[in-house]
Amino acid sequence: MTEFVDVVIVGAGISGISAAWHLQDRCPGKSYVILERRDNLGGTWDLFKYPGIRSDSDMFTLGFRFKPWTSEKAIADGPSIMAYLEETVAEYGIDKHIRYGNNVLSANWSDAENRWSLRVDRGGEEVEVSARYLMACSGYYNYEQGFSPEFPGAEDFEGAIIHPQHWPEDLDYAGKRIVVIGSGATAVTLIPALADSGSGHVTMLQRSPTFIAALPDVDPFTVATNRRLPAKAAYVLNRWKSILAQSFQYQIARKFPDFFRKQLLTMAERRLPEGYDVRKHFNPRYNPWDERVCLAPNGDLFKTIRAGKADVVTDTIERFTGTGIQLASGQHLDADIIVTATGLNLQLFGGASISRNGEPIVLNDTMAYKGMMLTHMPNMAFTIGYTNASWTLKADLVSEFFCRVINFMDSQGYDRVEPRHPGTSVDEKPLMDFTPGYVLRALDYLPKAGSRTPWRLKQNYLLDLQLIRRGKVDDAALEFSKHQAPVAATA
Repeated sequence: MTEFVDVVIVGAGISGISAAWHLQDRCPGKSYVILERRDNLGGTWDLFKYPGIRSDSDMFTLGFRFKPWTSEKAIADGPSIMAYLEETVAEYGIDKHIRYGNNVLSANWSDAENRWSLRVDRGGEEVEVSARYLMACSGYYNYEQGFSPEFPGAEDFEGAIIHPQHWPEDLDYAGKRIVVIGSGATAVTLIPALADSGSGHVTMLQRSPTFIAALPDVDPFTVATNRRLPAKAAYVLNRWKSILAQSFQYQIARKFPDFFRKQLLTMAERRLPEGYDVRKHFNPRYNPWDERVCLAPNGDLFKTIRAGKADVVTDTIERFTGTGIQLASGQHLDADIIVTATGLNLQLFGGASISRNGEPIVLNDTMAYKGMMLTHMPNMAFTIGYTNASWTLKADLVSEFFCRVINFMDSQGYDRVEPRHPGTSVDEKPLMDFTPGYVLRALDYLPKAGSRTPWRLKQNYLLDLQLIRRGKVDDAALEFSKHQAPVAATA
């Protein structure tokens, strides 16, 4: 028999936990399950095991609005974040709804049956779960395989080649010479951690620089508010201080990129050895926030370089050799271990195939309403967090709005909602106004955004509060209708 629930949530990471809490709080009469392909919750925070894994957003906004982050340490390590998520699902009973080892293979919307039917691989057995509503909370990258270019001569290298997404927890790197290829958030996190854990020497090899900002992991403002205010009031104040600071810095960066660039370079220059070529190694060709600005808590990367435990090489790879990497400049980097921190492969819906009435839906033909619902896909919401702020801020808004949609439909007797494609009245835009490699490689695969509200995806939490939290549900862009829905919930 096919199991039926009101809502299926795919993914038990931050987005899925947010969706579950909001359903329980706002739609307490709805049955739901969370289908998680892995054997543990946490998503990203359970997957990545490389040394130093941590947040690159502050925990007052990466944490949930409904579950205060009580530590004064704003930049938390992976195990602390996992402990927070585990405590959250246990405290609110969400853990009872999670089904581990459930890999969603496909999801098909049936107009005749007015429901989603999901084929699920459950420990080698294929089962079917159906639902009135689908919430896709599986993030936006491929959990099976990170992006790793083919490097000439890789088969000749006599040491270990490791992608951070598949870090061996028993790897012995004590005293080893390590080259980390890449300069994104993973590399910026890895290098100080490896250097402080006894590696021989670490080199960050980058083709081009990345902007890096140094911020304290414990904010003096947070310490003061926690001492002087009740816990709940302090958390609200700390959270809003972080939201406003992030928004202000982003707007300054976009409106005055040269000024912001100068501030970041000055910040680096003050922390690096005298005479260090900051412009060569930390001054990207692009403007701040064309790609994400990386975070170095307490300037740890700069301190590691200053202490002589790590260095940065800006060059291109000619080939791997038996003992390291030959660069186009003629320099050779000796290495015992090469870490390819070269990025992610972007993937929506956990790689599941999506169809309607058995006909595949081409995601690139759809358009995103408020960055959370897609044309041609009824009764469905998906979560993609902010690129310039904490993922959770957007996840909470998506969950909250979709619960409002469900309650509105119940109150009006509707059982189907679908964004109407605006057609030629709206120009198509990329879904993400963001240009790192993993986005550029997937532009032909991603849904579209539009040139104006509510089809335009804004990377601005304050504007989204108006558009999503305070915006009306009965929007002209949404088509509500009533169809036969004969199936009752069985879970």
